[in-house]
Amino acid sequence: MIQSLNDSMAQCSNPLALIAEITHRCPLHCVYCSNPLELTTRSEELATADWLRVFDEAAALGVLHLHLTGGEPLARTDLKEMIAGARKTSLYNNLITSGIGLSRERLAQFVDAGLDHIQLSFQDSQEGNANWIAGARAHTHKLELAEWIHEHRIAFTVNLVVHRQNIDHLEEMIRTLEELHPDRMEIAHAQYYGWALKNRTALLPSRAQLERALAAVAAAETRLKGRVRIDMVVPDYHARYPKACMGGWGRQLMLIDPGGRALPCHAAGVIPGMRFDSVRARSLDWIWTNSEAFREFRGEEWMPEPCRSCDRRKEDFGGCRCQAFLLTGDAAATDPVCELAPMHHLIREAVEKDSRPEDGQASPVPDFRQAPFHVLQEKMTGFWAYRTDPK
Repeated sequence: MIQSLNDSMAQCSNPLALIAEITHRCPLHCVYCSNPLELTTRSEELATADWLRVFDEAAALGVLHLHLTGGEPLARTDLKEMIAGARKTSLYNNLITSGIGLSRERLAQFVDAGLDHIQLSFQDSQEGNANWIAGARAHTHKLELAEWIHEHRIAFTVNLVVHRQNIDHLEEMIRTLEELHPDRMEIAHAQYYGWALKNRTALLPSRAQLERALAAVAAAETRLKGRVRIDMVVPDYHARYPKACMGGWGRQLMLIDPGGRALPCHAAGVIPGMRFDSVRARSLDWIWTNSEAFREFRGEEWMPEPCRSCDRRKEDFGGCRCQAFLLTGDAAATDPVCELAPMHHLIREAVEKDSRPEDGQASPVPDFRQAPFHVLQEKMTGFWAYRTDPK
């Protein structure tokens, strides 16, 4: 009992990172977006003063990194004030952006305000494909923005989301991103929550596609060693064991959604009956220590078998609670990604149903991929659903 209490105290000593989803508004309509299907409207968003108070509380709590994200954080006209507020509290701040809405002048203002790092997202290396996946004409601006970033002394990461529709030319995409001279390259396979789960039948790659992708990344790591750091996130559905989602539930980070709810991860809001306290009413310190939502799956007491007696329980913490709920209907179930899980057959069935055969390729890219969004939205009905934008 004493050891269990000590473990629990160690696990919630303090969060290391705060993810601030400052808005769900976004000019892109990416089909794999991790935002929830029910988006927060502009009128429900936290005010500037609330966010600045949250940053102060985060620093006092021991948070080191602040990730400003969305939606598209550039949709907030007060973003410069937030960056300045983060710098004032000594939080290392990272802007995660599509780049749409960021001019050369505005970027300079952000740097002057104290921006430490920028992460720029890409959908593909081919303009037509990129715009088709994003549902917006954005690719050319991203390339130009990458040049502007190098005018400043800030860290630069490029992010590429990989899925069945672009994975077959991953090597080409890596070489294109390499030419942008980033400090870091994040190759993240789509994770099946939010809009990606809704579009899983169009996005889930085959095992053969994944193996070719792993080989391409390994070759790039060798070629770029000492110049560009490459991090890769593989799709859960082809793994033997689940990932330690967010480093474990309520162990390392907090996420604040645009309306002020504090969550242990991006997708936690899908779990029914779970109460998420708001920063409008509670301090971050209180939420981290006392919130029922953050305490629910901390430690090992909640774990069912086979997790409870598994040697991997301190590595993956039972896997993802949101994925467990989305696939089994029970947030306390062993993540079915695990080959030891009683309901692992759900993953096998999903792969058989939604991924293409082992020698499969991406679906043909339509000729109208450069069409305006409303045309894409209509034409692609039945293939995938584009992310909508809140009012």
